[in-house]
Amino acid sequence: MNGEWLDIGPLDQLPAMGARTLPVRGGDEIAIFRTANGQVYALVNKCPHKQGPLSQGIVHDTSVTCPLHNWRISLVSGKALGEDEGCVPTIPVKVDGGRMFLKRDAVMASVREAA
Repeated sequence: MNGEWLDIGPLDQLPAMGARTLPVRGGDEIAIFRTANGQVYALVNKCPHKQGPLSQGIVHDTSVTCPLHNWRISLVSGKALGEDEGCVPTIPVKVDGGRMFLKRDAVMASVREAA
């Protein structure tokens, strides 16, 4: 893997229909999600409504429900679904050789936006 991607650990540490968080020094925490069919997504861990921790929400197919006020957020686009409006930054993620990688420049962008 080249320097464009950050290795964040083995895929088998992320349960299906689950999430884990990755702290980012000087930036927003990132939530990494795994769907029932094994797809992996990453978002800034803040609902656009009241900044609820999306990582503590319930994963449904390719969306997550915020635990604070039940907003549904697309794991693919970061956009609020239904009649709610707002968007969460997404972080490109890939799986290679059983390990998960985040796009380095997108993680660094979360640091700049949090400043």
